[in-house]
Amino acid sequence: MEPSQSKYIKVEESSIHGTGVFARINIPKGKKVIEYIGEKITKKESEKRSVSLIEKNQGSLTDGAVYIFELNKKHDIDGNINENTARFINHSCNPNCEPDIIKNRIWLLSTRKIKKGEELSYNYGFDLESYEDHICRCGSKKCIGFITSEENWPKLKKLVAKKKKKEKKLKNKSKASEKTKI
Repeated sequence: MEPSQSKYIKVEESSIHGTGVFARINIPKGKKVIEYIGEKITKKESEKRSVSLIEKNQGSLTDGAVYIFELNKKHDIDGNINENTARFINHSCNPNCEPDIIKNRIWLLSTRKIKKGEELSYNYGFDLESYEDHICRCGSKKCIGFITSEENWPKLKKLVAKKKKKEKKLKNKSKASEKTKI
């Protein structure tokens, strides 16, 4: 299998995370930028592979990426193959691409004009289940701090605020406890 290619992109080192995909030329809004390719697997196999990779690479700062992309109710695409250039597209809270399934194929489409040299990104759309394990490094002004779907942001903001309040309360309690020891 040949690497997925596109006249629009090039792969380079990323300031967001590791390797990234960048616009080789200006990309108009609404273009199919690149196809996300890989092995078509069942949901059961998808879960098995995800858990296995996460367990294997627990605590690693460089390994552990799971490149499994939801295709439909029955199948996913495991994009963890060398030919899948699209796997290098990083998450952003202010993305310039979005995934779209067209005729049972996953495409990344430009959501706005992307300038030559600009890094391509999309929102990975993770749920809130283990949000603390997925810290966002996109650096956009819109960054929420964690890699999660935009629809989760209001709830995430409440969770983070609640956690900060609890930590502050514990810190104040600890300070008060130390004062009584003195």
